[in-house]
Amino acid sequence: MKLKELSDLIGGRITGDHEVEITGAAGVNEAKPGDITFLADKKLLKDLLTSKASAVIAREKIEDLSVSILISDNPYFTFARALEVFYRKPFKPLGVSDKATVCRDVSFGEDVSIYPNVYISNNVAIGSRVTMFPGVFIGEGTSIGDDSIIYSNVTIRENVTVGKNVIIHAGAVIGSDGFGYVFEKGVHYKIPQVGGVIIEDDVEIGANVTIDRATTGNTIIGSGTKIDNLVHIAHNVKIGKNCIILGQVGVAGSAEIGEGVILAGQSGVRDHVKIGNGAMIGSKAGISDNIPDGQIYSGFPAIPHKTWLRAQSIYSKLPEYIKRLQELERKITSSEEVKESGSEEDRK
Repeated sequence: MKLKELSDLIGGRITGDHEVEITGAAGVNEAKPGDITFLADKKLLKDLLTSKASAVIAREKIEDLSVSILISDNPYFTFARALEVFYRKPFKPLGVSDKATVCRDVSFGEDVSIYPNVYISNNVAIGSRVTMFPGVFIGEGTSIGDDSIIYSNVTIRENVTVGKNVIIHAGAVIGSDGFGYVFEKGVHYKIPQVGGVIIEDDVEIGANVTIDRATTGNTIIGSGTKIDNLVHIAHNVKIGKNCIILGQVGVAGSAEIGEGVILAGQSGVRDHVKIGNGAMIGSKAGISDNIPDGQIYSGFPAIPHKTWLRAQSIYSKLPEYIKRLQELERKITSSEEVKESGSEEDRK
């Protein structure tokens, strides 16, 4: 399509040729003639000047750039819209496969796609335009909201509520038993996990994520939250809206995560800890105490990020400091030996 036609769909203001043909969207280094690319960081300007793209999405006009520019306040977002235009296939419902297993009292909305080898237990409610790929298991009493996509080999156990427009990637397990035991007479006695899980609207859950059901009540994932691959969310955890949780994060039981929180990769949160709204937790940080709203913490155990940066700068210099300390000790020892030798001569 013409660049003008594309801008009508995704927004932005054009500088340059409105009629240039756009046939796809690609990154700066992968783009070929006909592609539109984007510049979100000026560090990539050098790559952009040698790119073969026919147009670029940027925040402002770029000197020495001969191709057309689509000016946007958020180039990355506008580029995402362009990818949707060129590469997202129209939704075509397939209905319920005769090779799927559907138990009693299951309700379906309109235009669903249920692939072969899906198992849907009793008393399940499936919304409209839901897609379930092969190997999905849906437990008894569960509900799946409109426009949700459940990829292959996902297990959603009993009494789980999945909201609208939720994406759950392959291998995730939602509603497995929480890790609850009480030690009695030399054995670990299993505490029944009788609660559920609530996944609110617009949540995305990565591959091989595990979210445990609550002991009682519900484990809750707030609307708009995005969870990366290989994350573990324990029983009775409450995660607020619009959080970002990166790969290999572990959140222990009954922790409370506020809204807009970022948990970087491999960070860990202790049980019953509360993390405030808008807080950011650095990679591999260990959260053992409450974090106030809007704070940035790093390290293990986690401390305020600026303090951690100063500590790291000192840590890297420790070998030098030790060397200087040893030299200082040698000088002090030598000085004391000289004094002792002088004192002995005076006594003589």
